[in-house]
Amino acid sequence: MSDDAAPSTDKNVVDLTRGHRRSAATKAVRATRDRLQTGMGLSPTFDADILAMHIAATLQGAAVMPVIILLVAGAGTYISQQPHFFLWAVLALTIHAAGIFLVRRASRGGVTPANQGRWRRIILISQLAMGGAWALFALQTCNTCEPTAFISFKGAVLLLALSITAMGAMLLRQAVLFSFLPTVVALVYVAVNDGMELDYGLTAAFSTALVFFIYITNRLHQANLKLLSFQTEKDDLIAELEVAKSLSDEARRRAEDANMAKSRFLASMSHELRTPLNAILGFSEVMATEVLGPLNNPLYKEYAGDIHRSGKHLLDLINEILDLSRIEAGKYELSEETVSLLDLAEESIGMIQLRAKSKNITIHEQFEPALPPLWADEKAMRQVVLNLLSNAVKFTPQGGEIKVKAGWTAGGGQYISIRDNGPGIPESEIPIVLSAFGQGSIAIKSAEQGTGLGLPIVQAILAKHGGEFKLKSKLREGTEVIAILPASRVLESLPAVSDAKAVEPRRRQFA
Repeated sequence: MSDDAAPSTDKNVVDLTRGHRRSAATKAVRATRDRLQTGMGLSPTFDADILAMHIAATLQGAAVMPVIILLVAGAGTYISQQPHFFLWAVLALTIHAAGIFLVRRASRGGVTPANQGRWRRIILISQLAMGGAWALFALQTCNTCEPTAFISFKGAVLLLALSITAMGAMLLRQAVLFSFLPTVVALVYVAVNDGMELDYGLTAAFSTALVFFIYITNRLHQANLKLLSFQTEKDDLIAELEVAKSLSDEARRRAEDANMAKSRFLASMSHELRTPLNAILGFSEVMATEVLGPLNNPLYKEYAGDIHRSGKHLLDLINEILDLSRIEAGKYELSEETVSLLDLAEESIGMIQLRAKSKNITIHEQFEPALPPLWADEKAMRQVVLNLLSNAVKFTPQGGEIKVKAGWTAGGGQYISIRDNGPGIPESEIPIVLSAFGQGSIAIKSAEQGTGLGLPIVQAILAKHGGEFKLKSKLREGTEVIAILPASRVLESLPAVSDAKAVEPRRRQFA
């Protein structure tokens, strides 16, 4: 009872899991496409990721700006001999510390698409406050200093601060503008009040540098955004591939289980089908041959013959299906022994000769003399030759001819070729004919229809022997089938070294 319920329960669990996985994969792909297509890739999710990266970079470089501020304060005090630069440094460090405190809070709280807008505004306001500190620096004056030197000092400091800020804020849009727009306003104010050409020059140079750095940071921001989008897409595609792989593994496992169940079913049914068929064949043959006495009605004898032929045809079909199922299940074992390909060909021709004569078909033999024996499964190879000959007789018209060749291959193996002058097979239908249960249009129209398993079984048997099967056919030009066995199957003693060149020409090359 528990064993019967287990497969059903397992199926339900797997089906539910499959639906869940597909739903997760679909949501991941949809989210990726939304991020890539919304506003040039600037979706809330990407904005949150970029802001989180900016916060991480700011915390890593938090100690750089205080060092610069202290160096600037010390150099300014040394040049001007006035303490107001230290007062400016205290204010700037206080504003910087407040900005780092806010950034740390954002990092601890986590940036999400829902709160990223608020944190962005807070960080930009802190950048604006820091910009006010640099504006105060730009307003500094020195009455005891040489004007050119002091303005050069201020310009160098402001450009250094601009470049450091731009490097740290390239992931946050408008950060550079908010940080140094007050500085530009202060420089313009100083230039207008003092009216010195150097102040105008500093204002113009700094404004130009600010525009340049804004352009550079925007380009770097776009580049980082693209890299992030590609990385996100790659991660989601990898996740989707993993889900698809798991579903594929599951489907393959179920297919293998179904195939094994099919093989077990066919194996168990073989006895149940063959037993009554053998009885039908036996009794119908007894009746047809009138072993127990004559039948009063000749029509009964004809019916008995029909029963025997139909039963034999049905038994052949069952045997083909069982053979293919064993091959597919990997349970078709070869019983190898010494086999003569020439003897097999002659025996098979003898067995098929009666059917060929009934259609007035002539079979021509062209065998290479003295072919050495092979190491193969005699029963399986006889089945190969008989299948190929049966097909040739089946599709060769009345009064046609069949050519059977056997000989050496170019690689030292052996082959048997069967060519007929039947209707042939269209090139587009050859793959269909070679597949299991596949039948071409000629076979479908033929009165002698089969299961379409003959050629697949031939291919499988030859593959088990390490051989090869070839089919060459053109419409209205006949068909040629070639069964090839490798040189490793040929049982032939190695010739002496001096005789090697003399033996080799005896092997006919087969293209």
